[in-house]
This record gives sequence, C-alpha cells and structure tokens, in this order.
Amino acid sequence: MFEYAPAPESRAIVDIKPSYGLFINGEFVDGNGTSFKTVNPATEEVLAEVAEASDVDVDEAVKAARRAYTRVWSRMSGAERAKYLYRIARIIQERGRELAVLESIDNGKPIKESRDVDVPIVAAHFFYYAGWADKLKYSGYGETPLGVAGQVIPWNFPLLMLAWKIAPALACGNTVVLKPAETTPLTALLFAEICQQADLPPGVVNIVTGAGDTGRSIVSHPDVDKVAFTGSTEVGKAIARAVAGSDKKVTLELGGKAANIVFDDAPLDQAVEGIVNGIFFNQGHVCCAGSRLLVQESVADEVMSRLKRRMATLRVGDPLDKNTDVGAINSAEQLAKIRELSAIGESEGAERWSAPCDLPANGYWFAPTVFTGVSQAHRIAREEIFGPVLSVLTFRTPSEAVEKANNTPFGLSAGVWTDKGSRILSMANRLRAGVVWANTFNKFDPTSPFGGYKESGYGREGGRHGLEAYLRNTEKGADA
Repeated sequence: MFEYAPAPESRAIVDIKPSYGLFINGEFVDGNGTSFKTVNPATEEVLAEVAEASDVDVDEAVKAARRAYTRVWSRMSGAERAKYLYRIARIIQERGRELAVLESIDNGKPIKESRDVDVPIVAAHFFYYAGWADKLKYSGYGETPLGVAGQVIPWNFPLLMLAWKIAPALACGNTVVLKPAETTPLTALLFAEICQQADLPPGVVNIVTGAGDTGRSIVSHPDVDKVAFTGSTEVGKAIARAVAGSDKKVTLELGGKAANIVFDDAPLDQAVEGIVNGIFFNQGHVCCAGSRLLVQESVADEVMSRLKRRMATLRVGDPLDKNTDVGAINSAEQLAKIRELSAIGESEGAERWSAPCDLPANGYWFAPTVFTGVSQAHRIAREEIFGPVLSVLTFRTPSEAVEKANNTPFGLSAGVWTDKGSRILSMANRLRAGVVWANTFNKFDPTSPFGGYKESGYGREGGRHGLEAYLRNTEKGADA
C-alpha cells in the first residue's frame, strides 16, 4: 500500500467571522433570538457563534420575501431574472475554492469532494435554471410563480441542497426564506454574501439560521406559499401533517435505504468502485447511499474479497487533506446513532468488518464498515444508518433481487450492475426507486430530476420536472 504525504488545503482563503447574524431583506441583522455554536467535526473546534432565528425573525424574513415578490421579483421578466442567476453562478465559480474549504471545515467532508463535486454542481444548477427563467412557457407547468417559498435543508450537502432549492425557485419568480441545518450554516451565510455581491434585490433570498423550532416556524407561517424540505423521514412526516388542510404546495425529499445490485456477469472491479462510491462517498451521509449491497450468490465471495481489499486502501482523516477519502462524521449526535445501529447489527448476529485505519484522537470518526450475514429482518438492513456502514445480502435470481430491493419502506434510488442491457431495462422497470443507476452510482446532473417514492418523499428536484414545484399551472385551473 502506498504511503501518502499530507497535502492539506490552506484555511487562509476563508475568513470565518466570530459571530453571524441573520440575512433578511438583503442585510445581515442580529435577530431577536439566542445563538448557538457551529463546530468543526474533524477537530471539535468551535468555528463561530450563529444567531438562532425566533418566530419574530422568521416573520420579518417572510415579510421581506413577500415585499420583494410583490414589488420586484414577480414583475421582472424571465430574462432579467436569468441575469441574476447567471451572475450568482459565475460568482460561485470565482469563489469556488473559498466555498469548498468552508464546506469541508463546517461539514467534515473531504475537500476533494466539496471542491470537485459539490461546488461545480452548485454552479451548474444556477446556470441551468438561469436558462429556464425566460422559457417557462415551454416547461408544461405554466408561468405563474407561487409566491414565497419556505425551504429547509439538511447538513449532508449544505451548499448543494441550497442550490437545488433556491435556483429553480428564483428562476420561476418566487422569493425564498431558507433555513440551513444548525450544524452546517456557514456556506449558506457565505451564499448570502454572494447574493449581496450579485446585487440581488433585497428580500429575494433570506437566510435564517436555527434548529428545529426555526424550521417549524417557517413551515407553519401563514404567508408561506410553498414548503420544500430535504431531511429525515420522521421530520418529513411531521411537515406533511403540519401543512395538511392548507393550500401550501409541498415537496419532500426524505430518507433512503438504496439497494446496489451486483449480478454475476458484472465487471467486478468496476462494481467494487461503484459500491465504495455508493456507500463511503461523503461518509455515507447521502440520502440515496447504496447502503444495501445485494450480490448474486455465485460471485458473493469474490466481490467481498475485492471489496475488503479496496476498503483497506481508503484514507480516513483530515477533511482538508487532498488525499483523504473519508472525512469526519458531521456531529456527535450522528456518530452516536451510527455506533448504536452498528452495535445492534452485531447483536443480531451479522458479521462486522471494519477497514484497518488509525482514527484521529479528536473529532467524530467512524471507520468504513461492512456487515455480512445480513438478513432482511435485521435492523441494519431496514433502517437508515446514514453513515459509512454497508449491509450485504445475497440473491440467486433477478426476481429475488427485485423482491429484496423493494422490501423497504423507502424508494429513493438503486443501482444495477450487469453486462446485459436488457436486464438493466427490466430491473429499472421493476424497482420502486426514483432513480436507478446502471453500472454507476451517485451520478448527479442539474438536467436530471431526482426524488423518491413511498417514505422517501414526493416531488422532484432538478431538470424540467424541478420547475413544477414552484409554478402554478393556471391552464389547468389548479396547482400542477
């Protein structure tokens, strides 16, 4: 095994302020609530003190968004709105290194992922939806915006989820009140600075930081027309109950327990890379992570041998080191959940194997882990662990693979690895998943819609389909 000298990215490009306020009506304000600390999960270092928005602050943000919508943004032509989105996209590119470093510091993900995956896709989303802004009449979903969008995003892809939510909302003529996760607020606040730099009209984008109470205040606010949430299924269900009976439009992108299905004719080395990418990318903090490996019985031993050999080469450590493959777990709370479910897996009789690696003394860390001897009754095969933990099951026939893959309350994604194109098409038609990847995994593009079935939520983000959630289809006389 090769030894790699550290290759750390410099923190000097990022200016982290001691404290942050709320971004309301184009300005940073102190807010009326308390504050909380955001922590570097790789070191447990306190990065900054961040304002926690109160109900009064959320109300001010919604009022600012309503004024901007009524007086400016909804009256602006699509071509004019597009100019602002293009400008934001270009500034994101120009400040890409700064955004990537800050994302890795606040979130714990490896710099090569934030630099080479997250930030480029963020810019691409703003470019893509800028292109739609003056072409809404061709979308098939109407041209009338909804109004004020309340958006709540998770901690696993803070900047990317922001782009998925804000870019289509603005392109369609809506204004936004967005709450980032309490453990990862810093790139959203840097995005607020980018909005100022782009001369975005005040109130079009408002960023209010806080925890669950702040999110509930946004969701329940009577002057919010649209709610978009990405996060846990439990919170998604609570949001659905809260807005039931109202005329708010809702999209929910929730949890997953994706099956990554490997047939005996698959290119095994390529499949192993896909398995590793599917579960260990972003420390497994991915809603659509391939956390259930279904491998055909005849090649199961060979796949596991190659997989363990590959896992042993993964480099766990400093997220700012360009050689790091697996960074820090985002929070102490999430680490405790991963440890708890892993211990349950062992107590239920599954065989645990963790990649040999030295974990740092400080911070939140978990070695890449695989469980074999897993049955469908095991909790680690049914519950979302949201960490670098893979459960392995076997199958004999394609029908058995489909039955096991669909035997879950979730339906966000799946992967199929085989040399037969006809089998790929057959499996894709039978799998109850919003996205089915063929001989790859975790590939995203702004032109392609993403979303789930069952307890993985409803609605789609990305692509032309992502416009539907932010437009009122007046031709049908009702919301699309």
